[in-house]
Amino acid sequence: MNVDALVLVLLLLALGYACTRLRLFPDHAAEVLNQFALYLCLPAAILRHVPSLQFSADIAVVAVVPWLVLGLSVAAIVPIARWLRLRDEERAVLLLCVPLGNTSFLGYPLTEALLGRDALPFAVIYDQFGSFLILTTWGLWVLARYGGDARPTPTAMLRRIVRFPPFIALVAALLVMPDEPPSMIANVLVKLSDTLLPVAVLAVGLTLKLRLPRDELAPLGAGLLLKLLALPAAVFGLMTLMRSHGDAADAIVLETAMPPMITAGALAISHRLAPGLAAALVGYGTVLSLITLPLWALITR
Repeated sequence: MNVDALVLVLLLLALGYACTRLRLFPDHAAEVLNQFALYLCLPAAILRHVPSLQFSADIAVVAVVPWLVLGLSVAAIVPIARWLRLRDEERAVLLLCVPLGNTSFLGYPLTEALLGRDALPFAVIYDQFGSFLILTTWGLWVLARYGGDARPTPTAMLRRIVRFPPFIALVAALLVMPDEPPSMIANVLVKLSDTLLPVAVLAVGLTLKLRLPRDELAPLGAGLLLKLLALPAAVFGLMTLMRSHGDAADAIVLETAMPPMITAGALAISHRLAPGLAAALVGYGTVLSLITLPLWALITR
């Protein structure tokens, strides 16, 4: 475990939160940082690390597990929502934010910090073939079902996928990028990908909202319990039963344990689906994950 990197993450989150509270940055600062990370840092990290992957059964497992987590999430949320008598918008937020974790902006740097650089390519596979595809399919369906949007067509979904910069980088990394690119290209990728941690984590800190929705404590507690503890515990149990060990299995558990995806929370808020609950799930989930993620890293190792 890279303690220095974890301390840096904590510091950047605190600085970002403080900057927002003190209004030191423009309101759109987080959006600009996110765009920089999305269009430059994330593709660079993918092009840098993914070409070294050797195709194996582990790769298939990494790509499939996020969809299994989606199924487990829905299977748990539906009866919980009935038991707690949740409103439709609260159920929608849980269906969005529980299966979808922050597996890129926080997932990449924290996987590298907690598990080491060799585990990072597996985090990329989990994020791109799992979280991203789930967001552009299941996520859009939930928004259409509960937020009043028109049902997304397969063509529209496919268009979103093929235009997503990290996904384009993933295809290039798998098909055309050599394991050892020319030194000039390699140096550029290293410098850009190394900025991912400070840029992405600072942007997360700028967007943190720690407002406790007192009338929605039950769905908040249920969502965080599922996201940070129950689902990664189920995946850890699955990896143990499969006798799957090593960087791939460790990355799968850690990515499953990532806090709710900021984009999923933002989409719920923009569609007026229990905005207080969505913001609290992302905010408190991010803070609490700084305790639970190191524990999961220790358990897997």
